[in-house]
Amino acid sequence: LGLALYASNLCAMSGAAFLYHDYCVIGAGPAGLQAAYFLQRAGRDYIVFERSHAPGSFFALYPRHRKLISINKQYTGKSNSEFNLRHDWNSLLSHDRRLLFRRYSRDFFPNADTMVRYLEDFASLLKLRVQYNTAIIHVTLEKNEQAWNGHYFLLTDQDRKNYKCSSLLVAAGTWVPNVVNFPGSEYVEGYETVSINPEDFTGQTVLILGRGNSAFETAENILGVTNFIHMVSRSRVRLSWATHYVGDLRAINNGLLDTYQLKSLDGLLEGDLEDLAIVKDKKGKLHITLRFYLENRNISAGIDSITLPQDELDNFATRAPYDRVIRCLGWKFDFSIYNRSLRMMPGKGNIKKYPQIKPSYESRGTRGLFVLGTASHSVDFRKSAGGFIHGFRYTTRAVHRLLENRHHGVPWPSTVYPITQLTNSIIKRVNEASGLYQMFSVLADIILLRENATEFEYLEEYPIGVLAELEMQTGRKARNGLFVIIMEYGRNFSGADKDVFYYNRAVGEAQHAWQSNFLHPVIYYYKHLPTEREMRLRPPDWPLPRPNAIHHVVEDFLTDWTAPNAHILPLRRFLENCLGTDLRNFFAESCFLFAFTHQKLPPSCQQGYVRMQGLLGSQELRQHAVQAGLLQDYTHTDFSGDRPPDSHHGSQEHLRRDHGIPLRPLQHLVNAKDE
Repeated sequence: LGLALYASNLCAMSGAAFLYHDYCVIGAGPAGLQAAYFLQRAGRDYIVFERSHAPGSFFALYPRHRKLISINKQYTGKSNSEFNLRHDWNSLLSHDRRLLFRRYSRDFFPNADTMVRYLEDFASLLKLRVQYNTAIIHVTLEKNEQAWNGHYFLLTDQDRKNYKCSSLLVAAGTWVPNVVNFPGSEYVEGYETVSINPEDFTGQTVLILGRGNSAFETAENILGVTNFIHMVSRSRVRLSWATHYVGDLRAINNGLLDTYQLKSLDGLLEGDLEDLAIVKDKKGKLHITLRFYLENRNISAGIDSITLPQDELDNFATRAPYDRVIRCLGWKFDFSIYNRSLRMMPGKGNIKKYPQIKPSYESRGTRGLFVLGTASHSVDFRKSAGGFIHGFRYTTRAVHRLLENRHHGVPWPSTVYPITQLTNSIIKRVNEASGLYQMFSVLADIILLRENATEFEYLEEYPIGVLAELEMQTGRKARNGLFVIIMEYGRNFSGADKDVFYYNRAVGEAQHAWQSNFLHPVIYYYKHLPTEREMRLRPPDWPLPRPNAIHHVVEDFLTDWTAPNAHILPLRRFLENCLGTDLRNFFAESCFLFAFTHQKLPPSCQQGYVRMQGLLGSQELRQHAVQAGLLQDYTHTDFSGDRPPDSHHGSQEHLRRDHGIPLRPLQHLVNAKDE
């Protein structure tokens, strides 16, 4: 008994050493705060750890020259808040209208200090549970069969305080600078520390390593005071308007392209940075050479003993010495705090700066560990906006919905509509949904058909990478077929080498909609939910496997897909062909006649007229129907009796006379139809 009591006391002490929460969030940047908002609205037990004294510490330093490249469009001509988020790249999602970024800045490209203030208000006004000045320095696992995922996450901060969580959400971003080591790299200044005062560069010759927005931002700041600027990178420049990827070079920073192509001394070069070497002469000038020239040489012996490329090739491009070399190579994820038991591994190739995660944003190595925000960009790197606020605010919400279903039995939010509303529901979403628009080819609306296609269930913004797992991830059933609605660019329209301004680049006719280049809705129809094998074997560059049927809504210059003939009519006919039914809406008179001439009434008649529901006739509606050729004109007929000719009874009476049909009550009509 004594031993048992002693053991229980030890267990109690051990448990007291760990502060427990169901959810732990690392990082109080935009993604961490967005996750905290959804957790708080759902009433979950969570805590956010932030190493700084305030949220958004990354934006307190970056970008160094303080101008964001995320647009803040004040006016769109519309009052629809969901639509306006398509052009607001800075706001986080919340119910509080005060927390729209346009209330903080009127600048199209806002100042980064405004973002810091916005995030501080977001955390404080919504009373999010953020623990500041807490740097998590170690994360490991504790196996436990009673835990949600078969283990707990154990976190330790800089003060050796311990925390235990059932689910871990990593929203720490990518903040470790990318560094390339080569002979002489100690002479290189980093983007994170280099001076931002243009006067410090007056009359100097500068070499910049890198070719992203941080490199061009740095060049733009000193363009007018330097002798010349050269920029070296492994790959060619990628222009965002050609690639349609907002992380590539934006027009706001590309002044150096003008001075290069208009021959004003500045220039771009391509080369592998790891092959370079820098040698410093006695005057402090920096000379660029190649690594293989330094083999078996002592670099400290001085420049006179070292062969330079211009000694053999007298027009070597970088033969002029530089005063400064600046490294602007971006950032990578910090893997150092995660124990090997978590198997947090870097990606491969051009996504090696991000951790490996599934399309559900869950770690490939550890169940229950989700990566949010910029660090989750491996899912859609160079494809969509998942690495930026206007993208990951939606993927964070998607992760929250996945967790709600997995751990709390709350199915993915959905709405059930009668099948007659199918066309309208799709048109409404493609014209206003911001999540579909920003996370094109990544998030999709899913329409689950009910039995006999009399109703459908609408799910918004589901990650299509886990479409095969839809029933498990959402708690919804897909037994009778489904439609998947996504936004896509044309297959061969985007790329660093593409001319996106060529003549006849846009498509205007509905019959050529499949050739649309600009962002446009695409509807996939599947009779059965695609399997994991079909997802793996889908065609290259296709977001989804081959469907049973596919429909492109033709691109629109105004991104307004409401044209009756170009957009709505082809979509409705596509849906009708898939379902084998008539989705048109009919007047009561037409439904009355269909009851005697068709074995099966159209859905609008079944769900409206037969149930004594639907739109009541009026003289204005009837006149419109006559003008459109939908009804016969009875206005010149001599009606007898006191009842006016535009009444419902009058119309039925006249139909009876014209067609020799005895007028019977509606219930008798239904019985006669059934017979």
